[in-house]
Amino acid sequence: MQSTREYWPRWAESLRLYQLHELMAAVLEAGSPLAFLGAQAIYFGRVFVRTPQLTALAEMLEEESEVQAFASFIKEEQVHP
Repeated sequence: MQSTREYWPRWAESLRLYQLHELMAAVLEAGSPLAFLGAQAIYFGRVFVRTPQLTALAEMLEEESEVQAFASFIKEEQVHP
């Protein structure tokens, strides 16, 4: 299985495509309890849809340091598109 960070450029590009990158960066920086709940929702949803990307997203959301690093990555990508 890939490291969660290997998916980050693809996730950032998808967020940028839908113009959600700034909102997501702000939510991730401010909402650690929401991130954990999001991870649990993804794990629950794996009953219906199971993909390596969703598993990686859930794993990333469980780790506070990874959440903050991804938020920084999104903001950094905004500066250097």
